[in-house]
Order: sequence, then structure tokens, then C-alpha cells
Amino acid sequence: MCPLVPYDDNYWMRHALQEARLAYEEGEVPIGAVIVANNKLIAQAHNQVERLNDPTAHAELLAITAATEALGGKYLTDCTLYVTLEPCAMCIGALRWAQIGQIVFGASDSKGGYQRWAPSVPHPKTTIKSGVMAEESTQLLTSFFQERR
Repeated sequence: MCPLVPYDDNYWMRHALQEARLAYEEGEVPIGAVIVANNKLIAQAHNQVERLNDPTAHAELLAITAATEALGGKYLTDCTLYVTLEPCAMCIGALRWAQIGQIVFGASDSKGGYQRWAPSVPHPKTTIKSGVMAEESTQLLTSFFQERR
């Protein structure tokens, strides 16, 4: 019998990119997020700001809500968020309150990302990894905005 081999960051980021593509198809800024616990997908979401007419309907916040419902608790200490774009200050604040264990993001966001506006906000125990499939994430965002200009 083969032991369970954990999926790697690229595997889960591909899931986040699938969510981002759904957002793209819906005319939303193409950002996708998934939350994983114990090597299992527990939440997935994409931006729905336009659809819900809600400026807080970011992929990360929708994924946090789905994950806490799935786990039955407000803390995500043993979870990893995979998101295609660096979280904004609003989302990183919510991730701090959720005490997410790890954040893995693709593309950096020099204009709106948390590193510019709130670099000290992540929970002290949260680990952060950037640049996972950044090229694919950037390409999707660039295509989206080029089509709208």
C-alpha cells in the first residue's frame, strides 16, 4: 500500500487559478483562492465584487467564510490559503483574525497588496510564501485588464 503523498503548492495553486478563471469569465477581477486543511480542499472561492455588488466580496474573504463553516470554528490555524494575488490590507486583516496557519500567493501586488499598506498585520504565527505560479497569475490579470482598456 502506498503512503499518502501530500500535494504540493503548485497543485493547490492550480485550483486557485481555476477559481480565478471563473471570475474572469464572470467579468470579475480574476482572483481565486482555496483553503486546504490536512491535504484536503475545504474551501474555494473567487472574486464576486460585481456579482454581489459588495466591495468586500474578495476571494479570500469568501474562502474564509466557507472554511470556517466547513470546520465549525473561527480559527484556521492548521490551514493554508492559496490565492493567486497578494492579499490586500482588508483581506490580510481578516486572515490575521482567522489565525490562518500559512498563506501562499502567486503574483505580488505593488499597488494594493498588504506588503505596501499593512506589512506587519499577518498573525505572528502565520507563514507566508510568495511567487508560486506568479507568472500564470500575472498573465491572467494582465489579460483581463488589457481587454477592458
